Amino acid sequence: IISKKLYGPMWKSKFGSYNNINIGSPEVLEQLLRQEGKYPIRSDMALWKEHRDKRDLPYGPFTEDGERWHRLRQVLNKRMLKPSEAVLYADVINEVVSDLIVHLEDVRGGSPSGVMVQDVAQILYRFALEGISYILFETRIGCLKKQIPAETQHFIDAIGDTLKNSVFATLLPTWTREVLPYWNRYLQGWDTIFAFGKKLIDQKMMMLEKHLDQGEEVSGYLTYLLSTGKLSHKEVYGSIAELLLAGIDTTSNTLSWAMYHLSQDLEIQEALYQEIINVVPKDRIPDAKDLTRMPLLKAIIKETLRLYPVVPANARIIAEKDVVVGGYKFPKDTLFVLAHYALSHDETSFPEPEQFLPHRWLREHKESAPHPFSSIPFGYGVRACVGRRIAELEMHLALARIIRTFSVKPDPNCKVVKPLSRIVLVPDKPINLNFLDR
Repeated sequence: IISKKLYGPMWKSKFGSYNNINIGSPEVLEQLLRQEGKYPIRSDMALWKEHRDKRDLPYGPFTEDGERWHRLRQVLNKRMLKPSEAVLYADVINEVVSDLIVHLEDVRGGSPSGVMVQDVAQILYRFALEGISYILFETRIGCLKKQIPAETQHFIDAIGDTLKNSVFATLLPTWTREVLPYWNRYLQGWDTIFAFGKKLIDQKMMMLEKHLDQGEEVSGYLTYLLSTGKLSHKEVYGSIAELLLAGIDTTSNTLSWAMYHLSQDLEIQEALYQEIINVVPKDRIPDAKDLTRMPLLKAIIKETLRLYPVVPANARIIAEKDVVVGGYKFPKDTLFVLAHYALSHDETSFPEPEQFLPHRWLREHKESAPHPFSSIPFGYGVRACVGRRIAELEMHLALARIIRTFSVKPDPNCKVVKPLSRIVLVPDKPINLNFLDR
């Protein structure tokens, strides 16, 4: 944001060994992304690739590029990206949401005040991991149990370690790898993620063969990937490991921030509660069709993602040709950094940019709608987030059920919570909230 104020819509910077051209205006961003071609590259993902190469593991949708990425992505898109296909997972998600509600009731009962839930983000992280695992593996892994299975806990810790240590591994020169512990911790984190995924995939393959031998019909995402014959088992291992990692932070962090703001603004929370109970009676669980009649719910998630884009900045390399962007010609393979946080906090696009104002996304405010590229938390084009529809479904169903069950109030001792960049955007301190029965 400071750089944008100093230099305008585009500026140069360095990060570790990378030379960046930063894009901080929606008009320039649109120009760039409309030229990305058939095989856009997110960034070189050198660190992730290094782990795969070192361990002779396959690349997934984040690490693969070019024609091979395109082939992989076409297979992964099916059963995920169309709204009509994402809806198929509503029952699976609702089952996990039910467990989340029970878990919140248990945790709340265990606190001295009887209503306080400490570190909401941690619980929602476990919910998101359980949800994406259930969708990808068609298997429950026990994240919301009172006692998390040791193997699952080890896996959860590995994800955190991988993200944390990748920051050090990116910034520190390579000679430090022999001296400092970060590089080996980074590799070990990935090893655990791959081993966990491989075990569940192998179990699924055995079950699948058994069902097919007995002439039974099978369905589900992993079943689809394994039975199309379009991906080798090795490619399935690589894709699932990367999809798993991508499927957690979006849901958990966005829900945490949404509930933090709703606890601070009881008027908006009450309006949301009224919207939910008007659409879905108390004796029925909301389903995907109900969400189409909840514009405020969707606006709250949109506004939360504007204030806290899960990835505050990501990158594009246009590898196929030179491009003209913002009146400048750049040679092919230039690294462009898309400054999402600066874009979505710009007051020319969003008056009062630091305020939580979900109503700005509702239909009655359409005439003052911002530029479509001013907030694109799921990315754009063929390289956009493959799990977008599922993430939205998870967030909408979970928030609707939580607000219908509980009135959420702030922790009286709570200081202001600010965002912190850990590759993804996270709260800088635990978000503690009071959950009162409706």
